[in-house]
Amino acid sequence: MRGIVKRLTGKRTLVAVAAVLGLFAATGLRAVNPDFLTAVRELTFDYYQRFSPRPYAAAPVRVADIDEASIEKYGQWPWPRTRLAELVTTLTEMGAAVIAFDIVFSEPDRTSPTRITESLSLEDGQDPEALKALLDRLPDNDEKFAEALAQSPSVLGFAARRDAAGRSPAGKSGFAFGGTDPVKILPAFPSALPSLEILENEASGVGGISLSAKDQSGVVRRAPLLFSDGTKLYPALGVEALRVAQGARGLLVRTTGASGQTDTGNSAITDVKIGAFSVPTTADGEMWIYFDHERSERYVSVKDLLDPEKRADVAPLVEGQIVFVGTSAAGLRDIRATPLGELVPGVMIHAQAIEQIINGNYLTRPDWADGAETLATFGVGFLVILTLPMIGAIGTGFLGAGAAAAMIGGSYYFFLKEGLLIDPIYPSFAIFMIFAVTTALLYFLTEREKRFVRQAFSQYLSPDLVTQLEKSPEQLVLGGEMRPMTILFMDIRGFTPISEQLTPTELVSFLNTLLSPLSDAIQAEQGTIDKYIGDSIMAFWNAPLMIEAHASHACRAALDMLATVDRLNDADAFGFKARKLKTQTVQIGIGLNSGEACVGNMGSDKRFNYSVIGDAVNVASRIESSCKAVGAELLVSDETRKEAPEFAYLEAGEIPLKGKSEAVRLFALVGSESLRNSEGFRKLSRLHEDLVEALRNANPRRAERLLNECRGAAPEQLQQFYDRFADRIAALAAPAPVPAGDAAQ
Repeated sequence: MRGIVKRLTGKRTLVAVAAVLGLFAATGLRAVNPDFLTAVRELTFDYYQRFSPRPYAAAPVRVADIDEASIEKYGQWPWPRTRLAELVTTLTEMGAAVIAFDIVFSEPDRTSPTRITESLSLEDGQDPEALKALLDRLPDNDEKFAEALAQSPSVLGFAARRDAAGRSPAGKSGFAFGGTDPVKILPAFPSALPSLEILENEASGVGGISLSAKDQSGVVRRAPLLFSDGTKLYPALGVEALRVAQGARGLLVRTTGASGQTDTGNSAITDVKIGAFSVPTTADGEMWIYFDHERSERYVSVKDLLDPEKRADVAPLVEGQIVFVGTSAAGLRDIRATPLGELVPGVMIHAQAIEQIINGNYLTRPDWADGAETLATFGVGFLVILTLPMIGAIGTGFLGAGAAAAMIGGSYYFFLKEGLLIDPIYPSFAIFMIFAVTTALLYFLTEREKRFVRQAFSQYLSPDLVTQLEKSPEQLVLGGEMRPMTILFMDIRGFTPISEQLTPTELVSFLNTLLSPLSDAIQAEQGTIDKYIGDSIMAFWNAPLMIEAHASHACRAALDMLATVDRLNDADAFGFKARKLKTQTVQIGIGLNSGEACVGNMGSDKRFNYSVIGDAVNVASRIESSCKAVGAELLVSDETRKEAPEFAYLEAGEIPLKGKSEAVRLFALVGSESLRNSEGFRKLSRLHEDLVEALRNANPRRAERLLNECRGAAPEQLQQFYDRFADRIAALAAPAPVPAGDAAQ
C-alpha cells in the first residue's frame, strides 16, 4: 500500500511539475513574441476583417486609374509627360482637391525632343546640328509636366531604398512634435528614389509610397504615415495628400512623453495630427488599415478623363475629391493582397487608408495588448492546472474551452465595437497545449499506474475482478449485497516454530514462496482473495462475478492448494531440509463453508476493501481452526458438501465450533471426483460410515473394529485423521468418573 501511495504522490507531483513548466514555457514564449507568433496573430486579425470588413461610407477619395482600357487607348507605359500634364490640367479643371501620384518619375521623359536627337539615325547630307537646334526650340515634356504640377494642388511620390545610391527627396511639409523626437524613433532609410527635382520643385507636396516593411507575408496590413532618413521627417503619400487638400502647412507628431501621453520608458509614436484629423499609430508611426471590399465606384478610368466627350460625365466624380493617380493594369505589376483575401492595385491601399481616416474608422493595437495577452496566457493556464485535479480532465476541458471561447468572443467584440486588435488565439492555444500535455501525461501515468495496480492487486483479486473494476469503477463505492457464497480460510500449521527458526527476511521469503502458488490455485478457480492475515489466506467465490457451482470451484482450489504444498515440500522449495531445520516440511489446514453472506465494498469513504461478512464467514474460519483437532488437512461444512457432492468426502462427525451453540457436522475433503468413483474409496467410504454410526450409537467395541478396518483401507495421509477417531473411541470406552460423594459410601 505504501508503494501505491508513493506512486500516486509521485504521479501528482510529476504532472504538477510538468504542467507548471509548460505554463512558464508558454508564458515565456509569448513574452519573447517570436515572428511566427506575430504571423499567427495577424492572420487572426485578417479573419476578423473578413468576417466584418469596414462598412463602406462614401468619402471624397477617388482613384484615377491607368487601367487596361487606358493602356490600350494611349499605348504602353510610360506615357509621355505631356499626357500626364494633360491629365493634371484636366483634373484641376474638374475641381480635384488634390492630385497625388502613386508613381515615381525618377528619370527624364525619353520622348522629350531633346532626348529624341540622341536616338535619331540621320541620312547622308542631313545636318545633325541644325536638327538638334530645331528640336531644342520645342518645349521639354518634363517642363510641361512641371508647369501643370505648379498650376495644381499636386503631390508626388518617392520610394524608400535600402542602399545609399539615391538622394533624399524634397521636403514640402513642416513638422512639429511633442515628446521624444520621432526621428530617433523611426527606422531610417539610407536613401530614396524620388521624382526629378524639376517636378518636385513645382509639386505642392512630396510623400512616400513605400508600404510597411513588416508585412513580409505579401498581405498589406499597415501603412507608414511617416518616413525618416535619420535627420529629417517625410510624410506618406496619402498623409501629404490629405495635408495639401486641407491647406495645412505641416503635421504634428505626438510621442510618448508628450503632454497627455504616458511615458512607458520605451519611446514610441502615439498619433499623427493631419490638419483636422488625428490618426492613432503603432509605435513606429504606422497605421493599421481597416479594409473595405473593392468597389468600382472608387475608380474612374484615365481613358474617360482624357476623352473630351466623357469629361462632362466624369467631372462630378472628381470635383472636391482627393484623387490618387495609379494603375490597375496587370502588366505594370502593382497588385497587392489585402487581409480580405482580395488583390487590389497598390494605389488603392493609399486610397483606402485616407478614406478610413476621413471616416474615422480606426484599428488600433493598444500598448497594453502584449501584457494582457501574456497575463491571460498565464492566468487561464494556471486555472487549468489548478482545476484539473479537482474536476478531472472532462470538466477541465469544458472549462478551458469555455475560457478560450470567452477570450475569442471578447476579442471579436472589442474589434467590432472599439476597433481593438487583441489576440485570443495564442492564450487559447497555450491553454489547449497545457491541457493536452498535462492530460496526456496524466493518462500515460494513469495507464502505467493501472498496470502497476493490476500487477499488485492480481495477487489479491481475481483477474476478472480487476478487469471488471477497470471497466466499471462505479463499483468502488460503499455498500454490499447478500448472495450465496463459498468461503475459504487457510492457515499454516506450526507457523510459530517455523518463524522462530528464520530471520525476518527469510520469513518473508518463505511466506512469498508458499502464498504465491496457493493464491494462483485460488484464482485459477475464479476465486477472489479477500485478504492475507499473517500466515493465513481468506478467499471467497461467487463475487463480484456470479459463478455457477461456486462450491465445486472452491473444493477444487482447496485440493490444488494441498497438492501444491506437497510439491513444494518434495522439491524442498523452502530449503528446510537443506538447512537441516527441525521443521522439515510445511503443512496447512483449510476450512470451507457455503451459505448466505454480505459482500461489497466496506470501510470509510476514503478507504475501503471489497470483502465479505456474515455468519457463513465466521463458520468457515472456525472450521479451519478445527482441522488440527480433527486431524484433517481440509474440512468442509455439510452445506458445502451438499453444494459439491461430486467430491470424495469422509465425515468427521459433529464438531463443536467456538461461538456456535450446537455442534456442526463436518466432512474431510480427501479427493477429487475420480477418487470418489474409485473402488478403493467406495470400500473405505462404507466402512467409514459404519464407524461414524458406531460412534454415534456409543458402541466403542464395534467402532474400534471398524477403525482398524478403515486404517487398513485408508492411504497414509488419512492415518492422522483416524488417530483422532481412536482418541474419540478411547474417550467413549473410558468409565464414567464417579462423583466424590458416591466414592465415600
